[in-house]
Amino acid sequence: MMRRRTTLLAGCTTLVLALTATACGGDDVSAGGGDKALSGQTVTVAGVWTGSEQANFQKVLDAFSEQTGAKTRFVSTGDNVSTVVGSKIEGGNAPDVVMVPQVGVLQQFAEKGWLKPLSDTTRKSVDANYSTAWKTYGSVDGTLYGLYFKAAHKSTVWYSPDAFSRAGVTPPKTFDELVKAGHTVSDSGLAAFAVAGQDGWTLTDWFENIYLSQAGPEKYDALAAHKLKWTDASVVQALTTLGTVFKDKQLLAGGQKGALNTDFPGSVEKVFGPKPEAGMVYEGDFVAGVAKDQFGRSIGEDADFFPFPPVGEGTAPVVSGGDAAVVLKDGKNSDAGMKLLEYLATPEAAAVWAKAGGFLSPNKKVNLASYGDTVTRATAKSLVAAGDSVRFDMSDQAPAAFGGTKGAGEWKILQDFLRDPSDPARTAAALEDAAAKAYRG
Repeated sequence: MMRRRTTLLAGCTTLVLALTATACGGDDVSAGGGDKALSGQTVTVAGVWTGSEQANFQKVLDAFSEQTGAKTRFVSTGDNVSTVVGSKIEGGNAPDVVMVPQVGVLQQFAEKGWLKPLSDTTRKSVDANYSTAWKTYGSVDGTLYGLYFKAAHKSTVWYSPDAFSRAGVTPPKTFDELVKAGHTVSDSGLAAFAVAGQDGWTLTDWFENIYLSQAGPEKYDALAAHKLKWTDASVVQALTTLGTVFKDKQLLAGGQKGALNTDFPGSVEKVFGPKPEAGMVYEGDFVAGVAKDQFGRSIGEDADFFPFPPVGEGTAPVVSGGDAAVVLKDGKNSDAGMKLLEYLATPEAAAVWAKAGGFLSPNKKVNLASYGDTVTRATAKSLVAAGDSVRFDMSDQAPAAFGGTKGAGEWKILQDFLRDPSDPARTAAALEDAAAKAYRG
């Protein structure tokens, strides 16, 4: 899915410092094989990706086929991964591998007994090449079921340097400065933000960055686990802050109605397409892939970014996400599917998509030279360097009924909030009601 995925900082240095450490990329490593041992088998892979993401992942699958002889077939699920995969299992047509974009869905699949534990080969690769956080996100009750292949840094705001230059603004350092810069951009003739309100997941990402910065990591973790109710004053405060953007028609391309009719690719087009309507679009590094592949933008030159700025007295947020590959027990070629995961765990597999663009890997051994531009290299280095300090996307950690279902739960409630942001307390109560039902279920 375009969902939950990363490039960084106007001046990557700031983000690198914010994430503290540095990371080093190793040499690309051969996945081995090449003996066509899987000739005659077809591995079916299901995932949310479409467009350029699907096309670039297909290059990875093609490389796997070249080495092993296996054929691959990718099936796009749309956003409702759990529903689609569940129906395929019930119908006797289960895919072999699913690229799961949410921790909550991975946990749900494991609890239903649908997943195979990962092979010793894959586990060894994860132990050697990934931070503990990614192993934790891929595990349920201590068993590793998911391999995080694609990661995202979701605390980035993308902007048109030309729009900023014409408005006479520079990348802001605080949330208040962000709103002020947005009004200045608007005064120059463009809306400040293109908001993809048609895709509810983008709205959860807006909230999470504000909440992590404003409320802090401890409350973020508690809310993610539903150990803190959504009616807590900290949630109402974050919604109030978010509402300062959503209620201001001057800041939104097309106003609330226009935002609700804009999907994620459309939001990128409104900033970097042939007829710009806005100066900024908030989302992860995957914005770069759309801006580059669909609109021919040069990353770092006519499409750039700055880190999502700190709110009030808080620190700058660092929210991540990712897609975990899992193997279904009921897949007709699940053994071959496991071999695909062994390949995906290698730096070589990640390098295929890294060279294509619009991709970050949490694998520490991926050679940074594989990434096609200096901005993405700095982003990838920073993500790896962040280690266990990154906070995973909150809605991705929730049960799918709350955090990952189109037209329901958090996605729908925040769309309603975008439509009418006048009562944050009422929105918080609706979120708590939906969360309580989902977590009980």
